[in-house]
Amino acid sequence: RSSAGETMAWSESVDTLLANKDGLAAFRTFLKSEFSEENVEFWLACEDFKKTKSSTKITSKAQKIYSDFIQADAPKEINIDFHTKTHISQNISEPTLSCFDDAQRLIYSLMAKDSFPRFLRSEAYKELVKKQENRNQKRWLPFL
Repeated sequence: RSSAGETMAWSESVDTLLANKDGLAAFRTFLKSEFSEENVEFWLACEDFKKTKSSTKITSKAQKIYSDFIQADAPKEINIDFHTKTHISQNISEPTLSCFDDAQRLIYSLMAKDSFPRFLRSEAYKELVKKQENRNQKRWLPFL
């Protein structure tokens, strides 16, 4: 359970939101409602991918990210420019830990400039903040 302070802190930056388990869950639910949850899923897959140590896992994880998010008609295809997509496609046969960095930056930027501000204006976020504020008031005023 997040405190009201934490819930409010999510509004500080998309990083704060993504770093918080409850914030991430709330943002994901919001993106689902907008049919754009593939963005956060791709970003999370890239974060996980960058921590990969084994070279065999690098190849298999890269192929999975590519087939899930990048290739034409991928089930969760992300919206990135032709140049970035082509660059990844040309290098996917010998992937490196940074092979998705450009695409991840584009998707992060899209979330930060577009989805995140809409999330903060959404009824879902406002309701979460209100719930937390009410819960805190009850905690401090048990005699009411």
